[in-house]
Amino acid sequence: MTGLSRLSGCLAHPAKSMPAGRRPSPEAGIDDLVATIFLGWLQGGWLQRDRVGLWRRSPPFIRHVTLTTVTVTMVLLSSACGSSSGSTVLPDPKTSTPASLAGRPLSPTVAQPTTRLTDTNGSSFDVRSGTAGKLTFVFFGYTHCPDVCPTTVADIAAALSQQTPAVRARTALVFVTTDPDRDSPQTIRRWLDQFDVSFIGLTGSWADIAGYATALGLPTIHPEQAPDGTWTVDHVSRVTAFSPDGTARLGYLASATVANYSHDIPLLLENRM
Repeated sequence: MTGLSRLSGCLAHPAKSMPAGRRPSPEAGIDDLVATIFLGWLQGGWLQRDRVGLWRRSPPFIRHVTLTTVTVTMVLLSSACGSSSGSTVLPDPKTSTPASLAGRPLSPTVAQPTTRLTDTNGSSFDVRSGTAGKLTFVFFGYTHCPDVCPTTVADIAAALSQQTPAVRARTALVFVTTDPDRDSPQTIRRWLDQFDVSFIGLTGSWADIAGYATALGLPTIHPEQAPDGTWTVDHVSRVTAFSPDGTARLGYLASATVANYSHDIPLLLENRM
């Protein structure tokens, strides 16, 4: 689908996020960029880049920007179709793609730390011992996220539905909230059950959550609540894949598709990293 045709679809359904597996890639064509930028302009805001390389929506007065300005700046911007709702995604570490796997190799590799967080039953959960012997995907996000969080979790759930029962039994997804003030254990459980009841949801103090992310080599920013009550929650879109031996050698970016995960899961269980 070209950017211009995607623009038509988004104008018809402005509240919908981009379908799973059809997010713009860094190699998106010029028409994709024009469509994305023009859509943001029509929706009453503009996307600007702040000092740490995040995408945010700026005040409404920018809506009067001319189409000439939009066209000139199109080469500088790229964004998913749909409202950001105060959500931003932090950049992922640089990686390169191997020929046999869709995931990107991590350098250096990461050992699963002995982090203890709180699961959706309100119990203490040791991430390393609780996922020992399984292929484990770890993803940081939040339940109010309008785009990358639900599509990522849905993609992994769809990929697992294509596997044999034996493969599914040896695979886990751990979702760690980056919005602990709003994401209670019960809220996380209800949200995850929309995708797969076996998925593990974790919360905890911000210090413990940030510490776990840091151990995985991922940056974090504490959520911010504006005076009007709205929230800005920043998180990394990377999914970290731990092999059954507890070592992460691969990561998946937001552009990963159901087919990518479905292809890689059996290979990862064979430790072909």
